[in-house]
Amino acid sequence: MQRLRIEVNPDANDPEHWGHSFANLAELLVPCLDAVGARSVVEVGAYAGDLTRLLVDWAATADAHVVAIDPLPQPGLVQLEREHDDLTLVRETSLEALGRIELPDAVVIDGDHNYYTVSEELRLIGDRAAGDELPLLLFHDVGWPHARRDAYYVPELIPEGERQPLHEGGGLFPGVRGTVPGALPYKWIAAEEGGERNGVLTAIEDFVAQRQGLRLVIVNAFFGFGALWPTAAPWSDALAAILDPWDRNPLVERLEENRVFQLASRHVNRAELLNLREANARRDALLERLLDSKSFALACTLSRVWRRGEPSFREDELRRALSD
Repeated sequence: MQRLRIEVNPDANDPEHWGHSFANLAELLVPCLDAVGARSVVEVGAYAGDLTRLLVDWAATADAHVVAIDPLPQPGLVQLEREHDDLTLVRETSLEALGRIELPDAVVIDGDHNYYTVSEELRLIGDRAAGDELPLLLFHDVGWPHARRDAYYVPELIPEGERQPLHEGGGLFPGVRGTVPGALPYKWIAAEEGGERNGVLTAIEDFVAQRQGLRLVIVNAFFGFGALWPTAAPWSDALAAILDPWDRNPLVERLEENRVFQLASRHVNRAELLNLREANARRDALLERLLDSKSFALACTLSRVWRRGEPSFREDELRRALSD
């Protein structure tokens, strides 16, 4: 794999290094856009503009235009649009925008990570593109934890009958269907992993099952990269040549399994350490009040009497223990 000529900084808005930005997969994403000769790209879920910045840098070299869709763009993304004529910012949800904007050569889907939203995004695109006219579709978060578990930015935007049973503020840990206190935190998630109509990858697979002549590639790195395209497209073989070595590669899968396990474990360990510090602080506060009490002074006096001058405990020893 050749090094990109484009600067990539996926940690710009990732201080805890989750690796959550799609920009971490730039070395796959950019060659895919080049392979299909893309001149127009729509990004769903631009948010702070981490990937958008990469896309506009690429667009400058490819004579392309980028449309970023996000109903609540962050200041960095708004500023990015001001700086680049080849970027258009659409302040709508994907389900509002995808039915009316011009169909591009490629669509990057990284918005609301739940079955309903992704299914509707694919339906809107599919209804406008038959057969080999379907654009290249690139997905993020097709791996753990969102492959088989819904997450919702605003649950109220999802029809009640389309939502999974919710858990607010749950912690996710690899291999656990439910939630784990202190693990990777998410605001609104499905209470359990798995089952029908649950998760990003489930939505994609159900879409593929309804249409003929599509190829789906999954690369399990940085929460999962997915690519979907019509095999009849003139650029299909070129795209396959790039992605075939990575498709469900067992070495890459083991690396990702280890990465998310260590990431989730770090959060659990941090939560346990915080709980321990809080417990110690409560214990120390209690001991401080005890040491300063008249009851403790009386106990010291009685202990010296009972032990003929040698008390069972000494105030200076207890205070040293508290200061250690």
